[in-house]
Amino acid sequence: MTGLMPNFVSRLFRPFTSSSTMGLGPAEGGAQNIPDTAQKCTLAAGCFWGVEHLFRKNFGDQGLYDARVGYIGGDTNNPSYRAVCTGRTGHAEALQMTFDPSRLSYTTLLEFFYKMHDPTTKDRQGADMGTQYRSAIFYHSPEQQQAAKEVTEKVQAQWWKQGKITTEILEAGQWWDAEAYHQLYLHKNPGGYECPAHYVRKFPPLS
Repeated sequence: MTGLMPNFVSRLFRPFTSSSTMGLGPAEGGAQNIPDTAQKCTLAAGCFWGVEHLFRKNFGDQGLYDARVGYIGGDTNNPSYRAVCTGRTGHAEALQMTFDPSRLSYTTLLEFFYKMHDPTTKDRQGADMGTQYRSAIFYHSPEQQQAAKEVTEKVQAQWWKQGKITTEILEAGQWWDAEAYHQLYLHKNPGGYECPAHYVRKFPPLS
């Protein structure tokens, strides 16, 4: 554990010492003119800085209206980043996206989710350990729940054969936006921490 402490301390304190993190960006202002037909997709895959960065990079011009990092799945109100980092609030660091289902399917987002992180390491991504880094899909409708189950079964059989997927599939509860300096964090801090487990794996198309 001692070998992990520098990384944990770096993550915990970097946002409070970097002057560039407090500037406002698109995420802080909120997406405008989102139609009623838009849908939400809420995913947890470890440190939310890298998760947001990868989804925005890959889908920013393909029907993704907005993406915000925050906290979900816990049992306390309006948790702070420091509190969530202790692992005692029960929240997961997560990404909540608003997307155009006519241009970007929920299934496509789920398949990318299973490519960009390791769902077989329970409560851990790379050196980041704790329940706040768990893998989870928080569905917003029965249709999303069914899609999550079907995609998870397929990727277990075809992509992640060597390990058991630990991803939780849960109904989306109360969402709390993370503090402003976390939104678009790696856009504003290009040299900031990014979990080494966050990269897009080259899996074949699902059958």
